[in-house]
Amino acid sequence: MDQAALTSLLAQLIANWEDEVVEFKEAGKDYDTDKIGRYFSALSNEANLRNAERGWLVFGVNDKTRKVVGTAYRPEIERLLSLKNQMRDGTEPSVTLRNIHVLIDEDGHRVILFEIPAAPRGMPISWSGHYYARAGESLMPLGLDKLDEIRGQTIATDWTAQVVEGATLADLDPKAISVARERFAEKHARRVSPEEVAGWSDATFLDRAKVTQNGAITRAALLLLGKMEAAGKLSPHPAEITWSLRGEEQAYEHFYPPFLLTSSEVFARIRNVQIRILPQDQLLAHEVSKYDQSVVLEALHNCIAHQDYTRNGRIVVTEYLDRLTFESEGGFVDGEPTDYATGARSTPRRYRNSWLVQAMAELNMIDQMGYGIQRIYEAQRRRFFPLPDYDVKDPTAVSLTIHGRVVDPAYSRLLMQQTELDLVDVVNLDRVQKKLPITDDAIKHLRRRKLIEGRKPNFHVSATVAAATATMADYVRTRAQDDEFYAKLLTDYLAGAGRATRREVDQLLLDKLSDALTPEQRTKKIANLLTKLRRQGVIVNKGPRAAPQWMLAERNAR
Repeated sequence: MDQAALTSLLAQLIANWEDEVVEFKEAGKDYDTDKIGRYFSALSNEANLRNAERGWLVFGVNDKTRKVVGTAYRPEIERLLSLKNQMRDGTEPSVTLRNIHVLIDEDGHRVILFEIPAAPRGMPISWSGHYYARAGESLMPLGLDKLDEIRGQTIATDWTAQVVEGATLADLDPKAISVARERFAEKHARRVSPEEVAGWSDATFLDRAKVTQNGAITRAALLLLGKMEAAGKLSPHPAEITWSLRGEEQAYEHFYPPFLLTSSEVFARIRNVQIRILPQDQLLAHEVSKYDQSVVLEALHNCIAHQDYTRNGRIVVTEYLDRLTFESEGGFVDGEPTDYATGARSTPRRYRNSWLVQAMAELNMIDQMGYGIQRIYEAQRRRFFPLPDYDVKDPTAVSLTIHGRVVDPAYSRLLMQQTELDLVDVVNLDRVQKKLPITDDAIKHLRRRKLIEGRKPNFHVSATVAAATATMADYVRTRAQDDEFYAKLLTDYLAGAGRATRREVDQLLLDKLSDALTPEQRTKKIANLLTKLRRQGVIVNKGPRAAPQWMLAERNAR
């Protein structure tokens, strides 16, 4: 939103004042992140119950006088945006802020409006393992009545939530249950110990993982963990994934539950050779696997999670010489794929198979709901490959194509050179290389940045910008090892010296970075490395932001 729209929104929120989906805080110089997480859970759940699309947490407004006073909360934009990751890490299922809006009013007051998505239908949102709600202006635990209301929103219409008559724990695969325990323990390691998870009975574990309903076997349980011979209890649905090879050689194979295990078997069937993505005479060859395992499994798990099972169709994975296609029954439920890829949308408002999606999230098959598409795009981008293509024109089916070859070498070289390109720009450049139309605004933007050349509609990726140099070839050759190498240098230094200022970190690393980077890019790369290690809990800053003193975190100190 622009400043005028934000001003109007703030006035409207203040006029209506606080209700169950809006909360105002003065939040002077700081505010406890745990409290923000509790409000996130409460406002998200209340928005769901009131059929609102979003809730609002507003900093910079006195909650007693209703006057705008401004806030100094996280003035650095990078630190402010890092709250998105903190919300995503602490919520369950993993969701985050839809947007963080910053308004500077006519009196110079800074106001932050956190836009919180409503909990998806059938899925209450927790923070650090606890569900929250509002009672007027008060924050409180989410009562059982509200919890049941949210969880019951889709059970009656959700095919995957239905209990299978006659099915018992004996219909589930012991190995699949064992792997499920491991994945559940890994996902929830911060609040449940692996020993505690291991001590639960199978019935307790499956209920806690939201696979079964009060001990009853659901269709979701049979899909994810069921024995192959128990798949018949899902009839007339075939409960089947078919891999098919097309080209000079032809072959096919069918895969059945437990899909928790067999999805990896499907990937193993795909011919995933090492390939050179660029010719030797244009740029030093960069060898990568034809397909990234995380991309293939994310795509396949999305098919499992979102298929319309009432249509009684199978999932089909087709392998061609240069691409993979994934086809599943049922149209794209909420929005457009590129909206999720670019961040224009975050968590879907609703899911076709809420029970199954929630179970897959609990078992770490889907890491963050609503972010799977973005991860697929980012993974292809990091490998300098064309971005995926979604075909959602058919309202009864979705088709996804993952490319295993370079379409335009100039596009790949550009991604190698300009690793900081915004994903929106990468999406539009990908459309240019595929000779697909882009908007006039995108054309103006890419022209201004000299990323494309030619006349409409015959654009192409700029050869000038994408031209490779010898230093860039060196950089591309070593780039994959960069972060690990530099992180090891820094942690070894801190282990010996105890602490380091930013100047000392620069002295340690700057002259070791590639000559292909500009001075600004080198400085930014070191800043990104420090931020990454801090978020991973490897290092901590014991000094003020203006004069940091970097040290190893206690658990990493030797």
